[in-house]
Amino acid sequence: MESRSTQGNVHRLAFDVDWPPGHVACYLVDGPEPVLVDAATPDNEAAFRDVLDAHGYGPEDIEHVLVTHPHVDHVGQVPTVLAAGDPTVYAPAGVRERFARDPDDLAARVRRNCTEAGFPDEQREMAVEMAVESLERDSRLLAPESVDIWVDPGAEQRVGGLTVDPVHTPGHQTDHLSYAVNIDDERALLAGDMCIEPFRPVVMHDGLDDGHRESFEAFYNALDSLAALEVDQVYPGHGPVHDDLPGVVERHRRSLNERLDRVRDLVGSGYSTVPGVAGALAGDRDVKYLIPEAMGALAHLERHGEVTAELVDGVRQYDA
Repeated sequence: MESRSTQGNVHRLAFDVDWPPGHVACYLVDGPEPVLVDAATPDNEAAFRDVLDAHGYGPEDIEHVLVTHPHVDHVGQVPTVLAAGDPTVYAPAGVRERFARDPDDLAARVRRNCTEAGFPDEQREMAVEMAVESLERDSRLLAPESVDIWVDPGAEQRVGGLTVDPVHTPGHQTDHLSYAVNIDDERALLAGDMCIEPFRPVVMHDGLDDGHRESFEAFYNALDSLAALEVDQVYPGHGPVHDDLPGVVERHRRSLNERLDRVRDLVGSGYSTVPGVAGALAGDRDVKYLIPEAMGALAHLERHGEVTAELVDGVRQYDA
């Protein structure tokens, strides 16, 4: 028998951000024990307080904080809620190990991967700096010692008046969990950065760390898991609330297929390195977020025998 919720309405709390798509959303679930699902960016405290106030709440009223993944735009206001009250904080179990990584070891792996990918020295060191800064910033915002319950995929978890079923949905972020839950008479999916209707989230997964080699496989596996769900409404971290989980899953699957086809075609056209492929994919857009996706796509194609690769002067050169 499915557990029922003692919570009420779900409120979408949207905030502006400086990168595409220009906004991020978290969700407030009404009830005797209010639940905040994700927590905006760290520079949005005033807006965060204003939006909560518009629904009759302050940060001190939040009893539970449920995190889908540890990106900065989803954990930024966790410290605000913690400073104001004493909420129970839940986060994906994989984040604990991720945040325990030694920054120097992370820097060494990213530097090695970027060197082998063929990035110029300045771009390589910028990537290393970004990876370390991201680890240190995100583990400060979602401090492991502030997490009360580490949530394992597939392990039903009570969160206030909600009983959530955590679904491992990697690809955009390695440890990402989406939460299937009954809210009143509705089967809902608190999706985080998966199941976004207007666009497919970028394949960032493990960034430029060693996990980039499994990023596309992980995303496909996540889509398989999502396709097996039956939900009435999807509450994503970007884009509108929607009721078309099957359609979105299939569009994202096609988008991944098309990305791999495009990367294979680029290699066949003479783009032989990660920087070349990423630049061609980006066009006049910021290439930053496409670098992990390009690295992951090339690794996937190589593993499946659709492109070949060899090290030439320490740089991985691809051929179709």
